[in-house]
Amino acid sequence: MDRRTPTVTRFAPSPNGRLHLGHALSAIVAHDLAKAAGGRFLLRIEDIDGPRSRPELADEFRRDLEWLGLEWEEVPAQSTRLASYAAADETLKARGLLYPCTCTRKEIEDAGAVEGSDGPIYPGTCKRRPPDPARPTAWRLDADKALAETGPLVWEDALAGAQAADLSGLGDVVLVRKDLPASYHLAVTLDDAADGVTLVTRGADLFAASHVHRTLQALLGLPVPRWHHHPLLLGEDGEKLAKRRGSPALAERREGGEDGRMLAAQLRLQHFRLGT
Repeated sequence: MDRRTPTVTRFAPSPNGRLHLGHALSAIVAHDLAKAAGGRFLLRIEDIDGPRSRPELADEFRRDLEWLGLEWEEVPAQSTRLASYAAADETLKARGLLYPCTCTRKEIEDAGAVEGSDGPIYPGTCKRRPPDPARPTAWRLDADKALAETGPLVWEDALAGAQAADLSGLGDVVLVRKDLPASYHLAVTLDDAADGVTLVTRGADLFAASHVHRTLQALLGLPVPRWHHHPLLLGEDGEKLAKRRGSPALAERREGGEDGRMLAAQLRLQHFRLGT
C-alpha cells in the first residue's frame, strides 16, 4: 500500500449476536487509527449468515458505537453484494482453483485431520474422489494450485512486520459454503477491496486468515492493504470474549446507564497496556 494513500479502516460486525467488549475494542482501534491519520472509519454490516442474521441488531450496533463516542461512515451491507461474490466464485472455478466438497465436519474429524491454526486442516478427501452430487456442496480453494499460480507472496502487519503468505496452517479453506453464498474469507476480501480499505484492523485470533486473504487478493487482482492485528481482550477464565460464551453485551451496559465514553477510555488504556 502506498503510504500516501489515505488511511481507511472498517468495523464489520455480524448481526447474529450482541456486541461485547471485544467488539468495542476492535471498533475503537479501527476508529482511532483512521482518525489519527486523518482518514476514514467505515461501518459494514456482515449480514449474510442466513437465519442467524437479525436485522434489528444492526440498529443496536449503531447505538452502541454512538454510545462509545465513535464516528463512522456506513457502507452497503454484505447482503447487497451477492453478485460480486458469485462473479469471483465463477472466476476461480473457471480457472480450476476451486473444487466441490460434500464432507461434513464429523467426516473431516474422523478422517484424522491434523490440527491447524484455525481448527482441523481438511485432508483433501473430495480432491481425491468425486463428491456425492446428492449431498450439499461447498467449494474449497485448492491451496497447491493457488500457490503455483501466485508464487511467493508477502503481506505486512503493523505490529508483527512482513509475513510470507503461507496456507499450510489452514489447508484448502472453504470459499463458498454449503448454506451461504460466500465464506468469511471470500466475502471480507472482496468487501474490503470494494470499500477501499487500506488498513485491515482485527483481533489477533484472525492473524492466520490474512494468509488466505492475501492469496485471494493476488488471484483476483485486488489491491493489497496493510493489516493490524491487535491483542485480544480475555475474560476472567483466560478465554477470548465471544458471543457464544455469553460475554456481557454492550447494549446491556448502555441500557444500564454506564458511561460509554468512559468505557471507551478504559479500553484505550487497556489496549495501550497490552503493548500496541
